[in-house]
Amino acid sequence: MTTLAPMLLLHASDNVAVARRPLLAGEVLSVAGQEIRVAEPIPANHKLALAAINTGKTIRKFGQPIGSASQPIGPGEWVHTHNVSIEREKSGYEFGTELIEFPKPALRTFQGYRRKDGRVGTRNYIAVISTVNCSATTSRYVAQELARTDLSRYPNIDGVIPVVHKSGCAFAYNSDDHLLLNRTLAGFARHPNIAACLVLGLGCETAQASHLQQTQGLVQLGGTSAGATDDLPMILNIQEVGGVRKTVDRSLGVLRELLAGANDVRREPIPLSELILGLQCGGSDGASGITANPALGYASDLLVAHGGGSVLAETPEVYGAEQLLTRRSVSREVGEKLLERIRWWEDYARKNNASIDNNPSYGNKQGGLTTIIEKSLGAVAKGGTAPLSDVFQFAEPITRKGFTFMDTPGYDPISVTGLVAGGCQVVVFTTGRGSCFGCKPAPTIKVATNTPLFQRMREDMDLNAGTILDGASIESVGQDIFEKIIAVASGEQTLSEQQGIGDEEFCPWMPGPIF
Repeated sequence: MTTLAPMLLLHASDNVAVARRPLLAGEVLSVAGQEIRVAEPIPANHKLALAAINTGKTIRKFGQPIGSASQPIGPGEWVHTHNVSIEREKSGYEFGTELIEFPKPALRTFQGYRRKDGRVGTRNYIAVISTVNCSATTSRYVAQELARTDLSRYPNIDGVIPVVHKSGCAFAYNSDDHLLLNRTLAGFARHPNIAACLVLGLGCETAQASHLQQTQGLVQLGGTSAGATDDLPMILNIQEVGGVRKTVDRSLGVLRELLAGANDVRREPIPLSELILGLQCGGSDGASGITANPALGYASDLLVAHGGGSVLAETPEVYGAEQLLTRRSVSREVGEKLLERIRWWEDYARKNNASIDNNPSYGNKQGGLTTIIEKSLGAVAKGGTAPLSDVFQFAEPITRKGFTFMDTPGYDPISVTGLVAGGCQVVVFTTGRGSCFGCKPAPTIKVATNTPLFQRMREDMDLNAGTILDGASIESVGQDIFEKIIAVASGEQTLSEQQGIGDEEFCPWMPGPIF
């Protein structure tokens, strides 16, 4: 990246530059050795044409095509949705042509919880998991009462999470949607940041708790101290127990048997190779692909070099940049798995009279992002440069370390729900507009893409990558993110955790019809 105050030229082949500050009509600026007169007011983080771009000609940013001119664009003019078409250059995919190998670094550790079965957690929660919306309120009552009356005696327990949602019925029994919900709920139940859990159902719902337990092989989590026994129930149904109040009382009795065992943990040094990081962006802006995302990509590469895992997601938001990932796939098979998900999303959109090539939201556009390709190029930067070692379905257990991909929607709560269900113990969330997010049981580190956002939302943003626009290097900010990941994995609270955010963001994906 070349810094050209007050504009940024991101690649020598680009025919647009990015404004570092609001530009005024009539300003004369020096860009890449030439003088450009600003033709009209241009907001910060938006694009300016460096030369005349005729109708149909390609617009390039990051050294990549992001669309084409829908009308003639003159030098110094604002380049945005009013004069840019989604049409892009298309070429065949390459597989495994850009593979790199990182040098092995010195051993680094974090202070984590080693579970009896070998899994490693960064937090220590109790979970009350609802199979259906009809048992959500009861689950909340259990979590609230247990937290209010019991946790003060168990300082090593971080809290009680009600894992509740709006689904669980009105779909076909044993259908793909049913099994997908089961996989997501089970991913939270067996998450290494969960010490003990209880599943609550209503009793007549499609998403039967017994079906969840049988298809996912769930067993009771928790110790055997303080009188707890192996025959403690993992599931309770409100209709069978005799109503809400009786279910709350019964649930409290079961969980109280597990508290002493759940509290009996101590942090210990754990190699970074046992950490899996979820990569997420939301409320993106024109600076996202310039600052926070590539800095997070650098941190991701550092973790992968240590043998850990790093998982990119949001399939509709890599659309138009998937060719960069196939070039990094360790095999054609892995690259084709990604392209199969791209084709699935194209078909899914068509069936619902929609398109995934017009993705940027209102906030994205206000922040300077024009096309899904431009957004995707910036989003992919979160994945760094490491080889793509595998592609996973939504909420599928992440069984391979290194850099991987999970198929999720672009909607942040659903995407992070899938990542956490897959086993990510920490999430880093980059934002340019100011997303306020947390997703228990995994702590979420939020990184601002620009300094004004960081200063405006100081109580919500853990780190400021906007310093890159002021001259800091991507590598130095990436190192800061990496060290923050280690600190948070070792117990340091994120700002969202300090505010108690994370109980409302569990959001399973239901792609099929509801009857």
